[in-house]
Amino acid sequence: MNSLERMIVILDLFEGERLEWTLEEMQARLGYTRSTLYRYLKVLTDAGLLTSLPEIGYTLGPRLAELDYNMRERDLLITASRPVMEELVADMDGIALLCRRYRERVLCVHQEQGRASFHSNYERGKARPLLSGAASRIILAHLPSVQIRKLYEADPQAVSEAGLGENLNALRARLRAIRQAGFDKTESQVTRGVTGIAAPIFDRRNNVLGSLSVTIGESDLGAARASDLAARIMAGAASLTQAIARTSADVQVTGASRLLSGLRPKAAE
Repeated sequence: MNSLERMIVILDLFEGERLEWTLEEMQARLGYTRSTLYRYLKVLTDAGLLTSLPEIGYTLGPRLAELDYNMRERDLLITASRPVMEELVADMDGIALLCRRYRERVLCVHQEQGRASFHSNYERGKARPLLSGAASRIILAHLPSVQIRKLYEADPQAVSEAGLGENLNALRARLRAIRQAGFDKTESQVTRGVTGIAAPIFDRRNNVLGSLSVTIGESDLGAARASDLAARIMAGAASLTQAIARTSADVQVTGASRLLSGLRPKAAE
């Protein structure tokens, strides 16, 4: 790793159960020299990504809260999804979730609650594995084949325990069936006693970007009701895909216009 990557690794320490680390604990875990660690920590604390507390050590800094606010208020996908998600759950006992892929996990980035009488365990900012829950598995189903193979080879037992197949060919067949259906439905995989239905969201290049899902506070919706809800969710996800494509095209046109403007010869004075 280069020095920037080594510095970012420090932030990975705060992704687990522990939120406070002393300098000595970091040094023991990462193996960095004391001078190098001091230098990295100074950069991270000056940027507000970490902060130091007396007698406790280092913990996450206030800049992260500011960045989270900006994301909630200005992120294209979140702002475009709000009205779609609100409409989906307006008349039902459910919670709409917007999720995005993050490394080898899926992260909930926004949530809209209708008349839900239950609490979802999949809260904003919480990461889940790719193998568990409709919101995750619909993303997994649209990943490139090479990534699916790497995920399987990394932990075949986890794939089997998730009910996605006893071998790589079975996993691929299961994911192919999900892609062909256009949605995925699971029961009690993330929150007990509920049903999740999810559809994929794509970027302008048709790469899977995330998922739109609804969690219903029932474990057996019935085929007709599940099909109707799946159709609504797929339509909502398709509208978000289109919104992203339009915005990307607008950005490209604007950028090209500025470039051409700069290349045009100036009028003689």
